[in-house]
Amino acid sequence: MGVAIRTAGDEDRELVVRLLDEAFQDDPVSGWVFPGEEYRRTTHHRLMAAFTGIVLAEGRIDVTEDGSACALWMSVPADGHGDGDGGADDDGPAQVRRAVDPGNERVELIGRLTAGVHPSGRAHEYLWMIGVAPARQGEGLGTALIGSALDRCDREGRPAYLEASSERSRRLYERLGFAPAGAPLALPDGPCMWPMWREPRTAGSRDGLGG
Repeated sequence: MGVAIRTAGDEDRELVVRLLDEAFQDDPVSGWVFPGEEYRRTTHHRLMAAFTGIVLAEGRIDVTEDGSACALWMSVPADGHGDGDGGADDDGPAQVRRAVDPGNERVELIGRLTAGVHPSGRAHEYLWMIGVAPARQGEGLGTALIGSALDRCDREGRPAYLEASSERSRRLYERLGFAPAGAPLALPDGPCMWPMWREPRTAGSRDGLGG
């Protein structure tokens, strides 16, 4: 596609939070965490700010040069899930809840539930979130962002993991080589999330990730 991509820095924090907030306002999982349009409009950005802060500190955020899309990645060791997304004894999800919306137990629950299905035993790259400005969705920007990171995974021989939050995103990830990693995660009285895993590809098995 020829999409210019760079690594975000702290000066991009506001841009990334705004992108994620706008991109996920209509997402099924965001709607479950923050039910009600007005509640979500006034509160959802706080969770996006918390996630952005964690990944700026401990991971990597890729952003298109024109500021229209971003992707949040964490490098996860074989024996851990990454900061803020740990197991049942990890206080990360509780800390996020206290910082974002103390009265909303779903802010904490989503972190614990996704941690519970996160694969362990192999180091991998974790696509935490990807957001594209609503006016630019459907142009292939998300595919280009993910493809750039997957190129690195292939060169380094590292698998990649994510949880798809909608049927539409699940189909996109399947086209990029991701496959189901266990049963879907059914949120209590809410939508499903799909854990997905991608093995690194060798030069002979690559099939064009930028389209």
